[in-house]
Amino acid sequence: MNWYAIYVKSRHESIAEADLCRRGVATFLPLINRLRQWKDRRKMVQFPLFPGYLFVNINPAAQEIVNVLRARGVVNMLSSQAGVPDRVPDEEISSLRILLEQGEGIDVYPALRQGAQVVVKSGPLRGARGMVMKKESHCMLLVNIEILGRSVGVKIYAEDLEAA
Repeated sequence: MNWYAIYVKSRHESIAEADLCRRGVATFLPLINRLRQWKDRRKMVQFPLFPGYLFVNINPAAQEIVNVLRARGVVNMLSSQAGVPDRVPDEEISSLRILLEQGEGIDVYPALRQGAQVVVKSGPLRGARGMVMKKESHCMLLVNIEILGRSVGVKIYAEDLEAA
């Protein structure tokens, strides 16, 4: 059994997950709580951490893959080679689960690495370009989800950066 990332139709993450569960497929849909504001009220609402994506734990047999692809809302499995889905390492999924259990200050970032080119997206230095070198007194724990090209992080003063 391996973990794979699947791409689903817009706002169909829960629908795809429910249909996959009915088909006997183990799924993982990382959700986070966000405060939503309407004119008359505020409420905590659950949102997918990676909109448009969902993880499945299956054997890489053709029949299992077809079963996943036929589920309602599923568009495709992420792959770098046509017809061969890319495996998501178990360590990434387990680390992601640990971060979600902690539950506070979780946000999604582009996969930032030491030496990566970044752009400041807000604050007084907005528009400045540079490299991520040292985090000095500010640090950020990132769990890299390679196949999605993103990282999940517990942020400490990193919200002003984005990949260039």
